[in-house]
Amino acid sequence: MNRNALMVLAWLWVGLPFLWGVYELVVKVAQLFRA
Repeated sequence: MNRNALMVLAWLWVGLPFLWGVYELVVKVAQLFRA
C-alpha cells in the first residue's frame, strides 16, 4: 500500500465518525428548535 492510500484511509478513519457526530448534533439541534 502506498503512502497516499494510507493517508486517505487515515482521513476516512477519523473523518467519517466525526462527520457522523456532526450530523447527529445537527439533527438534535433541529429537533430542539422545532419543539
